[in-house]
Amino acid sequence: MCAPLNRELLKSIVEGVIFAVQDPVTLDSLSRVVDGVSAEDIRSVVAELEDEYAQRNRGFVLTRVAGGYQFRSLPAIAGWILEMRRTKPSRLSRAALETLSIVAYNQPVTKHQIEQIRGVESSGPLRSLLERELIVVVGRRDIAGRPLLYGTSKRFLEVFGLPDLVSLPPLPEMETLTEPPDSLPLEESDQVLNTEPHSDE
Repeated sequence: MCAPLNRELLKSIVEGVIFAVQDPVTLDSLSRVVDGVSAEDIRSVVAELEDEYAQRNRGFVLTRVAGGYQFRSLPAIAGWILEMRRTKPSRLSRAALETLSIVAYNQPVTKHQIEQIRGVESSGPLRSLLERELIVVVGRRDIAGRPLLYGTSKRFLEVFGLPDLVSLPPLPEMETLTEPPDSLPLEESDQVLNTEPHSDE
């Protein structure tokens, strides 16, 4: 670039890039795009934008998710956005939710290990989660038969609004567990992205 960027222009560039890209944008990718600007300046500008959007009390915020940053609508207005789109939130069956929880908290994990924990055959829930791109095959276990190992995907972090796996909520104590409903909504963490989400059909 011919001249150094002033801070307001830098903010506009970062804001525009994040807005225009469908997937979460990482600080590293922003640093590559905005040549000649330090990573610390990029980080500072993103933090400033986060604060500004949080204080504006508008319909969307800048959120850290899946290792990057993304504009997302407020959970409180998700119903109106879904009505505008005339779509219903995708739903996870109880079996799929149980399987996803096991994968998330025990990854990498084999199908046999999942079935040992659940006590039932789990091919169907695993297939459903793979089709929805919530889990992925991350390798093979080095034992007889070399069974597949499953882990959660970047899509999982996006859907549940998590910046990383460390941010998973702690597991509840066994005595506080309650019977879940037959199916639970899967609603991009009650947020609707500023661009069309991946299809879950």
